[in-house]
Amino acid sequence: MFKRLGIRARDDSLASHILPISGTMIGVCTTLIGLVKLAEAKHGPSHVDEYAAIAAVTFLASALTSYLSIRWSNHAGLSVWIEQIADMIFFCGLVGITLVATLFAYEVI
Repeated sequence: MFKRLGIRARDDSLASHILPISGTMIGVCTTLIGLVKLAEAKHGPSHVDEYAAIAAVTFLASALTSYLSIRWSNHAGLSVWIEQIADMIFFCGLVGITLVATLFAYEVI
């Protein structure tokens, strides 16, 4: 496969992996919100759905930045910089949803 200098291949970039996984994690957060809403009817209100929504927005930001990185792959420096931002946001989303799940499991929130 021929690659021009200065243009990164889309299949070897981290952004091409972050984008679909971020979309999947948005779906996981949405499912969690729905399940918590069903459980609230039986067990009373909690803040888990609000925190899961924040995690979903974080994954949305990660998906958007990874998409922009892929979209602007012809600008190598900008693409790499945006990809690093997408990676950091994605990591924050993973830490956030893990904290939500852990605190929910121990009935802290």
